[in-house]
Amino acid sequence: MTADLSQLVKAYDVRGVVPDQWDESLAELFGAAFVRVTGAEAIVIGHDMRPSSPGLSRAFARGAAARGVRVTEIGLCSTDQLYYASGEFDLPGAMFTASHNPAQYNGIKMCRAGATPVGQDTGLSEIRELVESWLDSGAPEASDTTPGTITQRDTLEDYAAYLRGLVDLTSIRPLKVVVDAGNGMGGHTVPTVFAGLPLDLVPMYFELDGTFPNHEANPLDPANIVDLQKRVREEGADIGIAFDGDADRCFVVDEHGEPVSPSAITALVASRELAKHGGGTVIHNLITSWSVPEVVREQGGDPVRTRVGHSFIKAEMARTGAIFGGEHSAHYYFRDFWNADTGMLAALHVLAALGGQDGPLSQLVAEYDRYVGSGEINSTVDDQAARLAAIKAAYGDREGVEFDELDGLTVTADDWWFNVRPSNTEPLLRLNAEARDEATMAKVRDEVLEIIRG
Repeated sequence: MTADLSQLVKAYDVRGVVPDQWDESLAELFGAAFVRVTGAEAIVIGHDMRPSSPGLSRAFARGAAARGVRVTEIGLCSTDQLYYASGEFDLPGAMFTASHNPAQYNGIKMCRAGATPVGQDTGLSEIRELVESWLDSGAPEASDTTPGTITQRDTLEDYAAYLRGLVDLTSIRPLKVVVDAGNGMGGHTVPTVFAGLPLDLVPMYFELDGTFPNHEANPLDPANIVDLQKRVREEGADIGIAFDGDADRCFVVDEHGEPVSPSAITALVASRELAKHGGGTVIHNLITSWSVPEVVREQGGDPVRTRVGHSFIKAEMARTGAIFGGEHSAHYYFRDFWNADTGMLAALHVLAALGGQDGPLSQLVAEYDRYVGSGEINSTVDDQAARLAAIKAAYGDREGVEFDELDGLTVTADDWWFNVRPSNTEPLLRLNAEARDEATMAKVRDEVLEIIRG
């Protein structure tokens, strides 16, 4: 166990290698600190299928209960199932998962009551400082409160019913659906959420196994959807859906096994949510496709652009009263779900849209996928600031080019744009580029990469 938490505490969670960087004794301290900082009298805790998750979760519960708090354990769950419990019970929550990270990692995603995120500026730094002080002093100060309780509650059926109540699936046509759970929590939630729907479900890797024996549970990496693409083609399925390890993100492939851009899914779901609510604000981050704000405006909505990251999306949703938000990383946020992200609800929207018309998925999403994107390209650099300055200088004298620095550097022209932003935790620059055609996108992408890597 390490006393230096500066690299362990990230923007929205606590994450590290188990047991090298943290263990159950440290998790117990985090439980006590979480209670102290949130002022909670009761909390809810869930965990994923990683081998270390049950022990870490229970240790966190012990630390919280020792401070007099009533702890409800919902056991195995997806992250959005934990958000459901936090919202429905109006309790702060903690989810033990490392999401799509390799098997040796684990972490905590924490939220306040109503699934409101705990970020660096909203409690996470205080939790870190408190735990660090306790590590230096040996232990938390003794509590004179009566110890709390730890009870168990199953929320899976209620979670599934709540999601199905948000999307009308009553009249969809029968669909053949391949789902790759990646041995993650989708294997636990999908059978219950999809139960009773006119779906011929073809499950892949539904066995819960936190060692991820088949592939990493990160569907944004093309290598991890190869099996899904092949199975969709073999089965003649209408759609393929892949979930990440904690099943809060979903990635879609069409009937040909071709990946569907998360920006296209954002635009499709935004269109449906705008129709449902009769308009409203939709949040999108600055690396989503131009098609997203275009579709939102066409459907009578108001698009609002934010930095990359769930804390920024959720903050803007709360500030603007937005009905929906989407990120190109395949996170989808809903006002009807306490502004939290839920890949499962996004998947239900896609199934409802596909099943509500006769055409194939490729035809359905074509109207939402209007431009050519590079995808995110990472480059290791020695000096992030110097490389960004070099890019700005290279494009500074070009006519008709606009700059903004909302998140890294975004350069926009009439028929293309690109964004380069630094990683907060690694010596990387991340490039996303988009254009009206493939040749232009490739030209811009290669020009910028030459500057970054030159």
